[in-house]
Amino acid sequence: MDRWVGRVALVTGASVGIGAAICQKLVECGLVVVGCARNADKIRKLGEGLKSAKGKLHAYQCDLSKEDEILSLFEWIKSNVGGVDVCINNAGFGDYGSLLGPEASVSGWKSMLDVNVVALCLCTKESVNSMRQRGVDDGQIIHISSLSGHRVPIGPGNHFYSATKFCVRSLTEGHRQELKELRTNIRVAAISPGFVATDFFTNALHSDNTSAQNITELFTTMKPIEPVDVADAVIYILSTPAHVQVHDIMMRPTQQKT
Repeated sequence: MDRWVGRVALVTGASVGIGAAICQKLVECGLVVVGCARNADKIRKLGEGLKSAKGKLHAYQCDLSKEDEILSLFEWIKSNVGGVDVCINNAGFGDYGSLLGPEASVSGWKSMLDVNVVALCLCTKESVNSMRQRGVDDGQIIHISSLSGHRVPIGPGNHFYSATKFCVRSLTEGHRQELKELRTNIRVAAISPGFVATDFFTNALHSDNTSAQNITELFTTMKPIEPVDVADAVIYILSTPAHVQVHDIMMRPTQQKT
C-alpha cells in the first residue's frame, strides 16, 4: 500500500457500515479520503477518531441522487485536495417491495436507479476524467456491488434491487472495456458481498415486520460478513501489482453459528 500514501480516495455512502469501515482502513493506510454522504456529521465524528492515523478523512455532504451535487463534490475535491486517484462507489440502498404487488413503488424504483446505478456511473466518469486530466495512469475504481447481482434472491421484495446490482455487474465490464480502449492502466473492480452485518436490511424493509423477523432469524443461523471484511477486500485490490486486475470478489458467509 506504500504507493497509495498521500493519494486521494473518494468513498461514497461513507457515514455508516461498509463505507465507514473502508474510510477507516484507507486513512490508516495513509490515504487522504473524501467521504461523502447525506449525513456528513457521522463522517466528521469518524474522522475525529482517526486524527492520529497516517492519512486524513474529509467529510462532504452530498445527495447522490442529484447530479448537480455530485458535480459540486468533484469541484470541491479538485479545489481542496487535487483530484481523485481512487473512487469507491459504495453508496446504495434497497427499497423493499415486489415488482407486481400493490406495494410496488415507481418512486422507489427510480430512487434505487438514481443512487445504485446513475450515481455510480457519474462518479466513475468524473473520477476517470480527474485522473486523466492530471496524468494519473494507475488509478483504481471499485464498485461495491452484491451477490444479488449474480443471482436473483428468492422472495419478491428484493427483485428490483437485484436488477440494479445486475446493472453494476454489467457496468463493471463496460468500464473495463472502455478503459482498455483508452489505453490507460486505470483499473476497475467490483466486490459482491452477501449478508453483511449493517442496517441495510432494516432500512430496506421499513415497516415490513414479518420480513424483518425472517432476516433476524436468518442471521441467527450464520455469522454474517462484517463491514471490515469488505474493507479488507478493498485493501487487497489496492495492494495487487499494477499488472493484476481484480474483476469481481464474491463474498458470502460460511461459518455457521452453534
